Amino acid sequence: MALYGEALPDFPWDTLQAARDRAAQFPAGEVDLTIGSPVDPVPDVALAAVAEAADAHAYPANIGSRELRLAIRAWIRQQRSCTAAIDFLPILGEKEMVALLPSLLGIGEGSIVAFPQIAYPTYDVGARLAGATPLPIDVEADPANWPAGIRLVWLNSPSNPTGHVLGEEQLRAIVNWARRTGAVVASDECYAALTWGGVTAPSVLADTVTGGDATSLLMLYSLSKQSNLAGYRAAFIAGDIEIIRRIREIRKHSGMLMPTPVQHAMAAVLKDHEHVESQCERYAHRREMLLAALPEAGLENDPGNEAGLYLWVHAKHPERGIGAWELVNAFAEVGVIVAPGTFYGTSAEAQGSVRISLTASDTDVRDAARRLRTLFKLPAPPVL
Repeated sequence: MALYGEALPDFPWDTLQAARDRAAQFPAGEVDLTIGSPVDPVPDVALAAVAEAADAHAYPANIGSRELRLAIRAWIRQQRSCTAAIDFLPILGEKEMVALLPSLLGIGEGSIVAFPQIAYPTYDVGARLAGATPLPIDVEADPANWPAGIRLVWLNSPSNPTGHVLGEEQLRAIVNWARRTGAVVASDECYAALTWGGVTAPSVLADTVTGGDATSLLMLYSLSKQSNLAGYRAAFIAGDIEIIRRIREIRKHSGMLMPTPVQHAMAAVLKDHEHVESQCERYAHRREMLLAALPEAGLENDPGNEAGLYLWVHAKHPERGIGAWELVNAFAEVGVIVAPGTFYGTSAEAQGSVRISLTASDTDVRDAARRLRTLFKLPAPPVL
């Protein structure tokens, strides 16, 4: 008998061990710029809230405490410009819902789950867990040209890893496509607070996108990135009232409850935008340090990389055939660990790129930027 999950791909991060070992041999030690796990402190407002709610002797509410529900509703209105009739649920980190949503929606064999061509691998994994067919698509293209039969499409704006942002016009086109086809649109917006150079990242639930009707639309949001709460597993899903009701009932029977102290901390940080602005400034500073080092290393950041927690980097002269793993190994030689683009897709762009995370201390990022300047410098291509 086949074991559940046997068809899943190998866990990609395990394949980085050789590069990690090589980087660890660098005399000054390694700098890890792979996984986007925050290194900065949890905001004081969250720590205080956890202490206040530490005497959590009763079971927490599956739908979220009244305090948390009011905080989520107000935050969605203020930060995602949504006044439509919606419902929402606290969830145990976004990844749980990304992996389980197709199954929770009853999408299985014979159905298609679509997601961006270059994307966080768990969208693909969630489709496979449900027995559905995973399908990478160009989410920036006209949805009228997407294949027929898609039951669920994942959006991720700002994108992990590319940092691309979907504008309101494209989001409206996707929402209209979903209304014609009956598909569900799930938008992973966990990096929406981290935008650079005056860029904004609109929500799929924004009134200007939906016209005030959130039917068949879902938004996922996490406080891991903007508020350094990755260890709290503090996230929520919002959108279509009927879909949320169905998910709520399954989670109620499964006993998937967010701990009361975490709910109290979530409510506190959602009401406090000052700490988010401070964290964005930290990441902007680290981003600028790394960007300044790329040209001397013969590297370029993707020009569409306008937001998010990562740089999406390739060799300045890609015609030289320098691939993702060659770049990973070159970085490891100077003690810096980055993620190959092959983790995120099979396109030519993914094959030639690496993802560099901004989630390291200022000292480590400054050191990494200094080391990159010695990485390798490619001569200009010959004039023909």
